[in-house]
Amino acid sequence: MVKPTTITNRIRALRFEHGEMTQAELGKQIGMTRQTVIAIEQSRYSPSLETAFRIAQVFGVPLDHVFQYN
Repeated sequence: MVKPTTITNRIRALRFEHGEMTQAELGKQIGMTRQTVIAIEQSRYSPSLETAFRIAQVFGVPLDHVFQYN
């Protein structure tokens, strides 16, 4: 049996480091809903690779600064 992978993220911290950006503002910039951003932040949903790169681009950081694979 294969165990599910665990991907963590720093999206919430990055939002606050960038002027307390709201989940809705981030969603608008990456073309997703606020609810999707919430699910990604809470690690209930893993974004596509393209979306992950968009999130990193919004914050101006490398992908591995946003997402970590444990």
